[in-house]
Parts: sequence; C-alpha cells; structure tokens
Amino acid sequence: MEKEENLNQDDNTKQSTEDNSNTEKLLKEDQTNINKEEMSAEATPEEKIKELEDKLARTFAEMENQRRRFEKEKDDAFDYGGFTFAKEALNLIDNLERSKLILESDEALKETEALKKTLEHLEIINKDLISIFTKNNIRPIDCLNKKLDPNLHQAMMEIEDDQKEPGTIVQEVQKGFMIKDRLLRPSLVGVSKKTENKDDKSQENKENLDK
Repeated sequence: MEKEENLNQDDNTKQSTEDNSNTEKLLKEDQTNINKEEMSAEATPEEKIKELEDKLARTFAEMENQRRRFEKEKDDAFDYGGFTFAKEALNLIDNLERSKLILESDEALKETEALKKTLEHLEIINKDLISIFTKNNIRPIDCLNKKLDPNLHQAMMEIEDDQKEPGTIVQEVQKGFMIKDRLLRPSLVGVSKKTENKDDKSQENKENLDK
C-alpha cells in the first residue's frame, strides 16, 4: 500500500514538473512577442517613414515592370497578330506562279495571243498582291546573287557554276518573305558550287574501289 502511494506521489511530481516547464515555455514566448512589439513601437518616425518609402518603391517598381510587359505584349499583338494569316496568304502568290508555269508549258497555248494576255493578267494580280503585302510590312526577300544566309534562306540544291563563288544563290525555287523584322518564311534556293573535274572524280572512285 505504501509502495503504491509512493508511486502516485512520483507521478504527481513528474506531472507537476512538466506543467511548470510548459508554463515557463509559454511565458518565454509571450515575453518574446512583447519584446518584438516593443521594438516595433520604439521605431523612430524617420525609420517608419523609410520603411514606408521602401515599400512604395518596391510597389512602384513592380507596377512599372507589369506596365512594360503589357506594352510589349500589346505591341507584339499589333505588329505580328496577323502572322499566321499572312503566312497562309502567301499561298496565293505561290499558286499564281504555278499557274503561270503550267500555262507556259502547255504546247497547245504556246505563242498564242490568249496565253500572252492571260500571263499579263496574272502578272498584274501578282504585282497587286505584292503591293498589298508591302503596305502591311510584308516584303519579299531579295536573295539572287547573294551569299546563302541560313537565317533567311534554305538551300534545296547545288548547281555547278564556275562564274559564281561557291555558296552564292543562283536560283530561287520559292520566294521568301519578312514581316517587319521577323522571318515569315525562308527563301527556297539553289546555290552554286564548283564544277567537278570528271577525271579527278573517276580517279577518286577508282582509288576507293582499290581500297
């Protein structure tokens, strides 16, 4: 019986110690919060003004960044909003060019007055389209006799030409276009290369076979 009473006393003592420890912890936290509030309350008017100025400066900087992003998005939408439409509209010029080639290749129409007048009308339509595109800042890329530029041109073939420096554009397969300073589509071109010496080529092939 006496042993049970001692155990109960020990449990009560332990519980009391834990309660006291929790109470001290809460008191310390309260004191810390009070100290922080006192430090904040003790800030001088100059310090408070400086803090407000910093907050205002950060707010204005963020507003300015948002305004610039909005302006850029608005300008891009205005300048390039018709990019996809313009790219699709280029098919009109391509189809006109294909129609001209088909008519010019028709043996039954060659050297006829009807073909001549038809080609003249197609050329007028083509010029009108180019004029409309130009007014809307869509311009064809001038590429013939210029060096190949991967940013503007796409080489489709090599053409032997000893009169031109290798890599010079000597044929335009499909006309390329710019919309303002942005590439709408590249020019598809043929570029020059040096004429291969057949004797050297035959010797090279023979050497390869011997190996």
